[in-house]
Amino acid sequence: MEALRSVFVVAPPSIGAHLSKPICNLSFTKKTSNLTRIPKSKLTNFNAISPSVSTQPEAETETGNLDQQDENFDWFSHWYALMPVCDLDKRAPYGMKVLGLDVVVWWDMHGNAWKVFDDRCPHRLAPLSQGRIDQWGRLQCVYHGWCFGGSGDCKLIPQAPRDGPAVHCSSKACVGVYPSTMQNGIVWFWPSTNPKYKDILTKKKPPYVPELDDPSFIGTSMFVRDIPYGYEVLVENLVDPSHVAYSHKGIMTYSPPPSVKLDQEGGAPIDMSMQKIDKNGFTTTEHQGREWSFVSPCLVKGSLTIKESPNNKKGKLVQKPARKHLLIFFCTPVSPGKSRLIVVGPRNYSTWIDPFLSRWMNHVMINLIVDSDMCLLRVQEEKLMEVGPSNWQKACFVPAKADTNVVAFRKWLKKYANGQINWGTKFNGSLLPTLPREQLMDRYWSHVVHCSSCNGVYKCLNIFKISLQVFSIASLAIMATTKSGMISIAGRNILAAASVLCFVGSKGLSHFIYKIFHFHDYNHAFK
Repeated sequence: MEALRSVFVVAPPSIGAHLSKPICNLSFTKKTSNLTRIPKSKLTNFNAISPSVSTQPEAETETGNLDQQDENFDWFSHWYALMPVCDLDKRAPYGMKVLGLDVVVWWDMHGNAWKVFDDRCPHRLAPLSQGRIDQWGRLQCVYHGWCFGGSGDCKLIPQAPRDGPAVHCSSKACVGVYPSTMQNGIVWFWPSTNPKYKDILTKKKPPYVPELDDPSFIGTSMFVRDIPYGYEVLVENLVDPSHVAYSHKGIMTYSPPPSVKLDQEGGAPIDMSMQKIDKNGFTTTEHQGREWSFVSPCLVKGSLTIKESPNNKKGKLVQKPARKHLLIFFCTPVSPGKSRLIVVGPRNYSTWIDPFLSRWMNHVMINLIVDSDMCLLRVQEEKLMEVGPSNWQKACFVPAKADTNVVAFRKWLKKYANGQINWGTKFNGSLLPTLPREQLMDRYWSHVVHCSSCNGVYKCLNIFKISLQVFSIASLAIMATTKSGMISIAGRNILAAASVLCFVGSKGLSHFIYKIFHFHDYNHAFK
């Protein structure tokens, strides 16, 4: 039996752009579920075999006190993933936007927890994310020095007289606090500062992925990137397996080569079937053994389990543990035309290349995958906005079973969320103008500055590049200022060669840094 293979191999961009064979190959066999199932509804199986989508009434599953038997999906009554803890610095606040809300994440040393505040000082609305953590562990606004504790209370107003009224105790001096927690190595928050949600964690928890906390699983390091297209398109793309052979050609494959090759990319039918769909999301299965689930609003989970053949040891058959591989995506809506993606791929087996791959190398590969269909998805989103979210089923023709996941997500979105995210009063839903290609696919501001691993390597490579340039110039200076008799001809030749090599090396390293950490174009016509 062929084992599951999921190997990230990093190649220089100049080479990777012309690869004829995929870098990342996922081949699968046999079917065993590894997904945590949501309670099954009374729906019959649904297959994407025509553009029409069933709209028959569906039985709601029981979801607790918070999610009563209500058809409308409340986007502001769910947990959202903010950032992996490994990429947060306890010494500094970190600002971000979720559902149109500006929030700041910071470490409360007294509460020994990550806290999420409204990112504006009550004094003059300056962003607290631009502030600092002072020597007493308080969040300080650097505009006028106001300081706040972990519960949002104001601890200090430097401008207030010490012998005057305790104005810092006023409720108007407090910062809005969002419920937050850490789970699976990620900081989560509940997008409401209403006091009635203060203890929401005791009633409703974020979606849990047990494999991320299982020590028998490796590959649990996370990747995060800001995406320049919306949440709806992001989720739709992640649950669509049939685009991999075409959009990511030369980078990765999804299915084994078909018995009858229809084209050079190796596209083939994918037999998928719907198992369940309700307000909490949906689950689907494939004949090749994969299983998908969408847990509303932000978790997409792909799962594969491969049973190993038993070994014959001393006349006894010993069953090997099944190999399990998952693809976990946490999708966070930011604003119209913007979203945030956290990716992790845990598995309970190792491959030969694992010891040679560091976290930043895996991120280089994932960035290449994300970039390869970024521009076409942004244009697709603009066209979808032109026809209107409610007209998706009329505008798109999805006759194949391979589109089951996409149809299921759009069906869920239409039935429970009116076809789109409810941004409240923050936005009207219109998209910002499309950025130039180099800005749209920029890696530095969308990933590198947020990633502790990539940012560290980026700084080290830049220091090395500058060192090469300094050595090159210093070698020339020594040759120019030293008298002819003090250095032999051989010594001068060595200095000249070293100067040239260092200069060429710095130029090559500069090109490498730009391709890996800033911008790497992807032209589908030449793949």
